[in-house]
Amino acid sequence: MTNSLVPPRGPQRVLALAQLTNAVGDGAFLVTSALYFTYVVGLDPARVGLGLTLAWALGAVAGVPLGRLADRRGARGTAVLLAVVAGGAVAAFLFVHGFVPFVLAACVYAAAQSGLAAARQTLLAGLVPAGERTGLLAHLQSAFNAGLAVGAGLGGLALQAGTRAAYLGVFAVDVLSFVVCAGVLLRLPSPASSPTPRAGTRKRHGLAVVRDRRYVVVTLLNTVLLLRMPLLSLALPLWIAERTEAPAWLVSVLFVLNTGAVMLFQVRMARGVTGLASATRAVRRAGWVMLAACTVFALSAGGSAWVAAGALVAGAVLQVVAEMGQSAGSWQLSFELAPADRVGEYQGFFGTGVTVARTLGPLVLTTLLLGWGTAGWLLLGAATLVASYAMGPAARRRAAVTQPEAGPQPVLVN
Repeated sequence: MTNSLVPPRGPQRVLALAQLTNAVGDGAFLVTSALYFTYVVGLDPARVGLGLTLAWALGAVAGVPLGRLADRRGARGTAVLLAVVAGGAVAAFLFVHGFVPFVLAACVYAAAQSGLAAARQTLLAGLVPAGERTGLLAHLQSAFNAGLAVGAGLGGLALQAGTRAAYLGVFAVDVLSFVVCAGVLLRLPSPASSPTPRAGTRKRHGLAVVRDRRYVVVTLLNTVLLLRMPLLSLALPLWIAERTEAPAWLVSVLFVLNTGAVMLFQVRMARGVTGLASATRAVRRAGWVMLAACTVFALSAGGSAWVAAGALVAGAVLQVVAEMGQSAGSWQLSFELAPADRVGEYQGFFGTGVTVARTLGPLVLTTLLLGWGTAGWLLLGAATLVASYAMGPAARRRAAVTQPEAGPQPVLVN
């Protein structure tokens, strides 16, 4: 049932279950980790920020070779191993008492998470026909949001309790979620090994993706589109507090609106994205919708509380529509433009855009929106629109290289 929120039976449903269980732990970890490291471990907040920045910078780099490992040694085994390693890193957080052990554990955690994401994408490519991958990724995104919501609720209980035992319990839940995720992934069949490049194509050595300029351009454009990621968690709360008369609690409303919309409508939004042309159209439409969202957000400044609240809710609706369209298009492009024998490596590289956006996004958004006000909102919308229109030509140039190299669909090995 393609219209259902639940994916079809078989590998698709197993992948969604793995995503859901992992997301529950991630949600609990995300809402409690900062306070745990500062109030329980006793680290300075600035050092926590520095340590996490270093860790995710390493994670961005590690995703590519770990994705290549999934290509060469098997996606299922690599994904299971990395899920266990990530769980072990979270367990190590329970015993760290200083900055250096914290950074080491955080680096292992970030590298394993980045590699796990690439390995799961490789699994998906090996087990799911090309025409069904974007639809499944929409299901996975819905499952991810649902898991995050449940996990955030558990984390909220720990925050309310405010005790060391409560924080340790949350971290234990995250460890368990990785162990369960690994067990669920073991239920999947092993995809066949990566196809051998067709005769006549140039043999690629090492990490070929970093030399693939056309794919690098596509990834950079997608990174620009992803700069909106810290919008709900950072930029809009600050904008509401400093530039509008809207009540502070509206931040929670906007977050719930975004999460609920993705859970309910991401599958439907992705349904029509089945190839290169439909993917670039989806990204282009998302660019226009994001420009409209930025314009409406800008209108929230200077009015009454009711006017500001109305503009913010309307802008949030437009923003989540743009987010879902851009996500569906970029998922399709990331698979379609990758060589069949290096899906993990290329997915690992494409995933660095998320890390870069999360790292640079807070600085970019706060500078533009809080520093420049309305002009900053319009500049953000215009940059998104330009990147969305540039994606089409960039993707077509990469496809001209990829399509002749496309290998046969992988065969499952039970």
